[in-house]
Amino acid sequence: MVELHRIDQTVAPPGQHADERAEDAVTFTITGSTPAPSTLGNLTRALRPRQWSKNLLVFVAPAAAGVLDRRLDVLHSLGAFAIFCVAASGTYLVNDVLDADSDRHHPDKRHRPVAAGALSGIFAATIGISLMVIAIGAACFLAGWVFAAVIGAYAAISLAYSIWLKRVPVIELAAVASGFVLRAMAGGAATHVPLSNWFLVVTSFGALFVVTGKRAAEYTTLGDRRVEHRAVLADYTPSFLQSTLTLTSSVMVTAYCLWAFDRTGLQSKAGHHFVWIQLTVVPMILGVLYVLRLLDSGRGGAPEDLALHDHFVQVFGVVWLVLFSIGLYG
Repeated sequence: MVELHRIDQTVAPPGQHADERAEDAVTFTITGSTPAPSTLGNLTRALRPRQWSKNLLVFVAPAAAGVLDRRLDVLHSLGAFAIFCVAASGTYLVNDVLDADSDRHHPDKRHRPVAAGALSGIFAATIGISLMVIAIGAACFLAGWVFAAVIGAYAAISLAYSIWLKRVPVIELAAVASGFVLRAMAGGAATHVPLSNWFLVVTSFGALFVVTGKRAAEYTTLGDRRVEHRAVLADYTPSFLQSTLTLTSSVMVTAYCLWAFDRTGLQSKAGHHFVWIQLTVVPMILGVLYVLRLLDSGRGGAPEDLALHDHFVQVFGVVWLVLFSIGLYG
């Protein structure tokens, strides 16, 4: 709100009356304060649109199957992306309500609308549950009950995690990782693409790698207050988290290499140039090593921030995508 105050000159020039000088000498001062964000603005922040980048995983299965050159499959993939954004935002709202107390101890999460008291917990929970129900219904309408079941499983596991699983060591890692795997499965369900064993292995261990990296970064950055924010961190040690990172990254890279070098049948069957897919191993491994270096230094715990702001990760991702696209669609 801006207020204008008129300040009259206190001394009139010679020969001029005080009431005459008012029209000639008028100054204004502007005072005010930044308006508080509206309920809609706070709700938009609580939906966490920056984290929607995770939902791009729905394109991985149809892309790997080579069907994204078909108009209907592209539309179904876009629909799956939008539906997962709705479902994910619904779980974020409910999670913020349940974790409001612990989030207030986190240096960044304490600014979330629910934790900061800018958004009513009841209102946020109501909107969150409504969004999850809408997402399940939309998934059934778009691609049938299998896709709806994937969205329902994601919502159920997310709620179970917020209520209970987040306190169980190791299991909580699997619960969070399942969200990434279900995103990838959603793309296959929406486009009716069967998922290979290699695909499931790579996505599962890649998801565990990402989640463990997030926990390792939290363990370092939160310091002595780590348990106040996330109680399960009391059950972890730096050596355990580092060992888990090594294990998951090793299995993920090995499985990806086996998949990439097992594409000889693809060339003879569909005329694709599988050598380009083999070359995707290079940016993939370099990207994993780069992220491991970040995690070892206590950074890189937020995958969405890396994807949006880290130029090296972006370069590795673009090179991988170009090689992958040429291999499947060139």
